[in-house]
Amino acid sequence: MALPAPKPHQSTVMAVEPQWIDYNGHFNMAYYGVLFDRAADQMFLELGLGPDYVKATNNSFFTLETHTTYLQEVQPTDQVIVESQIIDHDHKRVHYVQQMKHAKDGWVACVLEVMVSHVDLNIHKTSNFPDDVKARIDAMAAVHKILPVPQQVGHKIGIPRKS
Repeated sequence: MALPAPKPHQSTVMAVEPQWIDYNGHFNMAYYGVLFDRAADQMFLELGLGPDYVKATNNSFFTLETHTTYLQEVQPTDQVIVESQIIDHDHKRVHYVQQMKHAKDGWVACVLEVMVSHVDLNIHKTSNFPDDVKARIDAMAAVHKILPVPQQVGHKIGIPRKS
């Protein structure tokens, strides 16, 4: 019996909200981040880092860095899913990538690379993940390690110059 193929964490299907359409009639770039954030919340909830965790422990995680690559425009009537994949992690940080895909047709609209850090809210300093959370991150990361990494990961922004 074959084991199921490894796959990234997949969000629920999400819709572009009407108030996110800008004066050009396009899905405004700022709201791509809202959908990515909602998808990340779903993944982190599965890892044990949801609102109940924050309330019970007074620990959370903060975003340290992001890099967004827009590949294809999402239309105002489109629905999307976001696939999240852990690229790397340690005792207090998670480096992950998210791909926003058209829910019906599967094309990639946007890629977001993110680094977050676990934070003790009592002292506003980084802190280690609890052992149970770290074990869940380890398990998800092990599955995700097998997956191909999107080419946008580690991409440097700049204008190529000819010599």
